[in-house]
Amino acid sequence: MYFKQFFDEKLAQYAYMIGCQANGTAMIIDPMRDIDQYIDEAARQNLTIVAAADTHIHADFISGLREFAERGVKVYASDEGDADWKYEWLIGSDYNYELLKDGDEIKIGNITIKAWFTPGHTPEHLSYFVTDGAVADEPMGIATGDFMFVGDVGRPDLLESAAGQKDVMEPSARTLFKSVEQFKSVPEYLQVWPGHGAGSACGKALGAIPESTVGYELKYNNSVKSASSEEEFVKFILEGQPEPPLYFARMKRDNRRGPAVIGGVPSPKHLTQKELNELPQKKNAVILDTRDRGDFVSGHISGSLSSPLDKQFNTVAGSYVTEDKDIYLVVRKHSVDEATRELYRIGLDNVVGYCTPQDLLMYKEQGGDMQVMEMVTFDAADNGAEDSVILDVRKATEYAESHIDGAINIAHTRLLARKDEIPSDKKIYVHCMTGARSAVAAAFLQSEGYDVAQVDDLFAEYMSKSVET
Repeated sequence: MYFKQFFDEKLAQYAYMIGCQANGTAMIIDPMRDIDQYIDEAARQNLTIVAAADTHIHADFISGLREFAERGVKVYASDEGDADWKYEWLIGSDYNYELLKDGDEIKIGNITIKAWFTPGHTPEHLSYFVTDGAVADEPMGIATGDFMFVGDVGRPDLLESAAGQKDVMEPSARTLFKSVEQFKSVPEYLQVWPGHGAGSACGKALGAIPESTVGYELKYNNSVKSASSEEEFVKFILEGQPEPPLYFARMKRDNRRGPAVIGGVPSPKHLTQKELNELPQKKNAVILDTRDRGDFVSGHISGSLSSPLDKQFNTVAGSYVTEDKDIYLVVRKHSVDEATRELYRIGLDNVVGYCTPQDLLMYKEQGGDMQVMEMVTFDAADNGAEDSVILDVRKATEYAESHIDGAINIAHTRLLARKDEIPSDKKIYVHCMTGARSAVAAAFLQSEGYDVAQVDDLFAEYMSKSVET
């Protein structure tokens, strides 16, 4: 059996290739939208991808299932759960597909992949037992999707907190408890191949180790250990879940209804200086500046958003840019494909053009419309003045632990939806823990016309000094 785990660092997402070397075929579990990476790997291993499957309707990225279906590959998806969470784009289509129930099997040469219904994170969630029939008649591991992670379980609140369904959070947690109870009866030697690692917003305490075993998770996974009773589990699993990024609702919708098929990763145009000069006046355009925050605050095209090309790029871009916008990037030339590909993975397809930092220097020298960001310390922020307000863009759980009196709390990933809660007639001092989240939040508010200053300071040190005095 051939086995490979693919990892996307920015989304902390794992996909899996499972291949039968005896007959040269392979299957992908939980593929991302840019499926060329899997096809290329299969070719290197002299394998042909003949099947692809999702564990569930994803909330944090566009699934590659439809891209595989477009190429004639047979795709598999869950037929479990309620009527609201079916793969609408598959049902009744001309694609080569099969909808799976608990216990259904997929054959890839000598390999058997058996569906296991593990609801709770989502109503339709499947995990997959994998058996290498060439050497064994029992499974060696489980692709657990967003059911079981290393150190955590999939959060059961997203249908309510991200997708907008009412009063489903607690029932979903109780359903997840029943799935965890089933997990406890699985042989402890089985490997656990999760759908995400540390950094994903699909759980609150995911580990950075890429795989585990059932026995290890039973012993050390705090979420599993909390399942000593249903009530304890529900309380533990719902407490402290972070606010989901704003784009999660759109991902749920698109993966259910069917992602757009646009022929692959977009190829944005390198803007001429004339086109760059005209950019600030373009209607329906958003400028996404991927430079480091230090470069951004010292000078950026008026109205730009800041989204450094780091691990938070997808989260920030997805939380501040809507799918209907024409996107223009400020990005180093060698990173154009990376940035465009990451946007494509979360359904932001209208990447029209880009300019480089060098182009930006020339734009500035020619008198282009530039802005700077005012930077202050906590001591300099005018807390308590009638004409100003403190905006804390940390998570609600962080705010609950410690905050500045009178500060408004809106997580930076939810700011677009809640901007009307911020007074437009006052100066806004934006802060987080270290300045990273407040930098992108302040840039967004500046682009919306707010009088804003970023507090580029360490919150813990400031609060410690405040206590001492």
